Amino acid sequence: MKPAGVVRKVDQLGRIVLPKSLRKRYQMNEGDPVEILVQGDHIILERYRPKCVFCGSMEEVSEFKERYICAQCVTEMNLIPKNA
Repeated sequence: MKPAGVVRKVDQLGRIVLPKSLRKRYQMNEGDPVEILVQGDHIILERYRPKCVFCGSMEEVSEFKERYICAQCVTEMNLIPKNA
């Protein structure tokens, strides 16, 4: 992990502000979803990218009934016999 060299305080509601330079560098805009990950003692913020509910792929993912599924899994599901 590369340190950004920026220190921010957490406000009374638990919020922090990401500096404009970081938002611009990582193409984060108002309203974009952010995923919060924990790794040991570290809190990691990432731009949210949906993953396939079946295989975890982030390639060619589409939303179906409030779940995400990749094109490969859709293809494989179409190969399942109808009586299965």
